[in-house]
Amino acid sequence: MANPLEAKIDIAATPQEVWAIVSDLKRMSEWSPQCRQMRVIGGTIRKGTRTFNINRKGFIVWPTTSKVVRFEPSKEIAFRIPENGAVWSYELEPIAGGTTVIERREVPTDVSKLSQFMVKTFFGSNDDFEADLINGMNTTLARIKSEAESK
Repeated sequence: MANPLEAKIDIAATPQEVWAIVSDLKRMSEWSPQCRQMRVIGGTIRKGTRTFNINRKGFIVWPTTSKVVRFEPSKEIAFRIPENGAVWSYELEPIAGGTTVIERREVPTDVSKLSQFMVKTFFGSNDDFEADLINGMNTTLARIKSEAESK
C-alpha cells in the first residue's frame, strides 16, 4: 500500500454514538462532500456488505461500488472500492470525554491505469487530487462531529 491519507477529529460523544453515524453507510452523502449517494445492497451493514455509490466533483459524476472489508462495532468500519483498490476506513478510539475518529484512505501502489488516467485527466495532478481528498475528509469529519454532538 502507498502512504495513506488521513484526517482525525475529537468528538464529544461516546464511541457507540459515533459508531451509529459512521456505520450507517446510507447516510454517507450527508457527510462527504464528494459522495452523492451510497446505496447499500442487501440491507444490514456488516463485513461483506456491498454498496453502489455515486460521486461528484464539480461537473464530473462517476459511479463506484464498494465492499465492507472490516467491521468491528464501535471500533472500525472499512470498505474497499474495487475500481481503484482504495480502502476507506473510520477508526474510533475512546478518549476522556469522547471519541477520536480517524478517517483513512489507503491505496495500493499498483493503482489501475484507468484510475491513474482519470485522476490526471479530470482532477489535475495526483498531489492536487490528494489535497482535495484530505480537505474532503476534514469536511466529512466536521459534519460527523456536528451530528454526534447535537444529540
